[in-house]
Amino acid sequence: MKVLDLTMPIDERTPTFPGDTKQEIRQAATIRENGWNEKRLTFNSHFSTHIDAPFHMLEGGKKLTDYPIEHFIGDAIVVDARGTPKKEPNLADVKRNDIVLLETGHTKKAYSPEFYIDNPTITEGTAQELIDKQVKIVGIDSYTTDNEPFIIHKMLFKHDILLVENLVNLDKLTNKRFKCYIMPLNIKDGDGAPCRVIADCSKNLRKFMQSAIIAVLE
Repeated sequence: MKVLDLTMPIDERTPTFPGDTKQEIRQAATIRENGWNEKRLTFNSHFSTHIDAPFHMLEGGKKLTDYPIEHFIGDAIVVDARGTPKKEPNLADVKRNDIVLLETGHTKKAYSPEFYIDNPTITEGTAQELIDKQVKIVGIDSYTTDNEPFIIHKMLFKHDILLVENLVNLDKLTNKRFKCYIMPLNIKDGDGAPCRVIADCSKNLRKFMQSAIIAVLE
């Protein structure tokens, strides 16, 4: 697969963070009555697959509009984090300025009550290792990287590391590297925004094919 969508669909069933107002999706116009179709959407900035900026939890922290668009594009790796926090993920292959996506499998429970029970979290040790490696974005396939008082959020934000939550399909990319495109809504002074997240594996595919051809010729 060359391109993979890592974004949770938006509909009436999309889970919201506990305590947040539930999304409203209604038909604002129809072809029969108005001559066109149009929906009206109401939801918070941290809804579905979304990215958090430091301003989300730090007074005076950077906002999404403080980052150039190229900051949301980069080399990425999916790290097997199933079983966290009891098992620390292996970050040996993580490089400086990587986008690190932690695979926990939790968003597979997104449409059940279990989604809000025993959600996986990032430990302080893992957060510090990510900080030491100087990654630029951390993502997870769960609705939050940690629970109140959100120590991990603040640790990472203080080191200018953004967070992406509610990712899907990470199990298809376990331990793989690829080019990642994170495209948040262009909300002025945004503390966060829903985003489309795309994994482009075509470069890896080309390398594999080149290696296979060389192996055959040898």
